[in-house]
Amino acid sequence: MNLNLQRLRSPWLIPSLFCLAALVALVIWPLASLFYQSGIDPQTGKLSLAGFRTFFGNPRYVQAFTNTVILGTVSTTGAVLLGAPLAYIVARFDFPGKSIVALLPLATIILPDIVVSQAWLMLLGNNGIVRLALESIGIDLPSFYGWFGMTFALILNDYTYVYIGMLAALKAIDGTIEEAAVNLGASDLRRTLTVTLPVLAPALLINAMIVFTLAVDNFSIPMILGGRVDVLSSLTYTTFLSEMGGNPIMQSVLAVVSVVLVGFVLFVQKRVVERKTYQMSQGRAPMAVRARGLTAVLLTAWATLFVAFSMIPAVIVIIGAFTKARGPVMKYGTWTFENMERAVRTAPEPILNSLMLASVAAIAGTCFATLASYLIVKKRIWSVTILDYVVMLPLAISGTVLGIALIHTYNSGAIILTGTWVIMASALFVRKVPFSIRSASASLYSIPDSIEEASINLGVSPIASFFKVVLPVMKPAIFGAAILMWVTSLAELSATIVLYYGGMETMPIQMFRQIDAGFLARASAYGVILMIVIIVPIYLAVRFLKLDLFSSR
Repeated sequence: MNLNLQRLRSPWLIPSLFCLAALVALVIWPLASLFYQSGIDPQTGKLSLAGFRTFFGNPRYVQAFTNTVILGTVSTTGAVLLGAPLAYIVARFDFPGKSIVALLPLATIILPDIVVSQAWLMLLGNNGIVRLALESIGIDLPSFYGWFGMTFALILNDYTYVYIGMLAALKAIDGTIEEAAVNLGASDLRRTLTVTLPVLAPALLINAMIVFTLAVDNFSIPMILGGRVDVLSSLTYTTFLSEMGGNPIMQSVLAVVSVVLVGFVLFVQKRVVERKTYQMSQGRAPMAVRARGLTAVLLTAWATLFVAFSMIPAVIVIIGAFTKARGPVMKYGTWTFENMERAVRTAPEPILNSLMLASVAAIAGTCFATLASYLIVKKRIWSVTILDYVVMLPLAISGTVLGIALIHTYNSGAIILTGTWVIMASALFVRKVPFSIRSASASLYSIPDSIEEASINLGVSPIASFFKVVLPVMKPAIFGAAILMWVTSLAELSATIVLYYGGMETMPIQMFRQIDAGFLARASAYGVILMIVIIVPIYLAVRFLKLDLFSSR
């Protein structure tokens, strides 16, 4: 009884309730409104499943759902087949150029989806450089729009997530268990199948599900490269545009189906991982084998070419930004600063809007992530238990769905946010804060409770001890969370494309509009600026703050 009373009087009760209130306002209430909207007849105001009957009775909607599952499955399979072997080679072999090969895949994470889509379009689209060159010698390529373009771009865009997760898992394996299998007479193949793979299975499944949810959530690639292939993310957006000012029932239904699909996948992943998790004592990682002769040459050549291929989008966008163009026609081989000058001097609003919104989201998100991660890791009160579950709910909500949910919630009533920059910043906050919480939590597990307890025993209040003792130790993780919020907010398109209004276009939105109009050179200029404002903070953090953001060791 005294313990329960002590928890109720905890000084951290109010901060945790504040965090919960923010998530209720920006996540739970909008999501509940969306579910309510999908099940209500707008004419009578009564409960109705007409929208869902329309969804399952309309071949286009059913096909979009099927296409989404297929796209997620194919993209995930491709990402696993590329990322897992690359992680195994980097973890288990030493070869010339390994340090570069190990780090370059991580650089693909900073390339926004919109940049990747545009770059491959410039190469393999109807007027792409590679396509025109091959056609000039009589080689015809299939259309890049549709399944091939979407899966190709998604696999090369997302394999890095599998690579990072599997590299960490491979380096965490206790090498003695593999040595024991060898000592018992197991061949390399049998050891891999019976020892290594079962231990790696949970990590492989977790990262595969991450890629699946990213593919299902992706907006830029299906919208730009999808052609006539409908998926839920693109169809939800087009339905939203067609229902503006009218009956919003189908956009709500499509959004609910997206949430249920991702939520189901995350639930299955959690249950399967819990049953397949192995515990082992901490030991040394298996020693990397030094590749020599032809093996070293082949490994180096394959890994380097593979990684360099995935970096092509960045190079192509840079070339496009400095290439002369007349409307949609790119004059490759002729150079100009006109595109960059137009973006920086003539039309700088998207740049300024992106910087402002990313700054607001990064500041608010970092403060929230720091407090929430501390509460979740260190405090055991009822409100924190609820917070621990609610804070990861945004992972199941795509950007388009979140944008629509916020519009439904704050388009009328006592609080009207639609048509303001606040709702755009709020969407960025919600979309990115779960990842920042994971980043900020990393350092807290290694901070012993005894140092905070010692401060409290010396008469310092719990709140003051947090600021004086815990925060200084968390500083690297806090900077890392801030940079993560900044770079991911700058690249966000799926939520802001629904929420923006005249004069508040961001760089990704401007790129999307320019690509849609066929002005690839102008889009490339904003793409280069976007990459610069993403890369510079990362470089400064690594160079001067000594943050180990992209360590592969």
